[in-house]
Amino acid sequence: MSPQGNLSGKTAVVTGGARGIGRAIAMELGHQGARVIITYRSEELLANAVAGDLRNIGADSSTVRVDVRNTDDLEQLFQEVRQAHGGVDILVNNAGVTDDGLVMRMTDESWTKVVETNLTGTFHATRLALRQMTRARWGRVINITSVVAAMGNAGQANYSAAKAGIIGFTRSVAREVASRNVTVNSVAPGFVETDMTAHLTEDQRSAILNMVPMGRHATPEDIAPIVAFLASDGAAYITGQTLHVDGGLVMR
Repeated sequence: MSPQGNLSGKTAVVTGGARGIGRAIAMELGHQGARVIITYRSEELLANAVAGDLRNIGADSSTVRVDVRNTDDLEQLFQEVRQAHGGVDILVNNAGVTDDGLVMRMTDESWTKVVETNLTGTFHATRLALRQMTRARWGRVINITSVVAAMGNAGQANYSAAKAGIIGFTRSVAREVASRNVTVNSVAPGFVETDMTAHLTEDQRSAILNMVPMGRHATPEDIAPIVAFLASDGAAYITGQTLHVDGGLVMR
């Protein structure tokens, strides 16, 4: 039996849910009662472990290998979700990559890989999910962006551009589907302790934390409840918004 919560009876797809923020989001949605489909590109064992953890708490969960840059993968995913569960209710576009470097030295391949995964992948998945959500006249799309979309970050022009694009995309799509009772929002984490930040030096960590009023980095578990809230009926009148979860790093 699935846990009883705000999202009981809902089916959620979390892209890139094998680790880090994606894992925490998947677990939180499961705790709230949702059925959770986790997508992964290469980390099958980690994704299966997350699904196993969800099943251990009574949540229905499965995994699917998906490269969000590949429309065939995504079309197959959403077709399977529709056939097995009637459609997707909640889409969390979390899959993302980094490939840092100064612009003057950045290769076309580095730029394309990051933009196609983080931004174009979000477009592909959202387009397919909305076909099901608008017919059902209920849906939640939550896109994971970043504080670097607002403030920039040296060495991450590709990542910052993609994440900023997600914010514009979120606002535009929210306007398109609001009349169908579908909300589209984004969450912008600050400095989060994940595998993506593990390569930073202590000096870099200290410099970042000095800019954070709360004086600490976030954990993935700081981000997940905000996503779950946006997926709930409690956020039914919130759309087109970007919520910064960053300890005060970006105050707007």
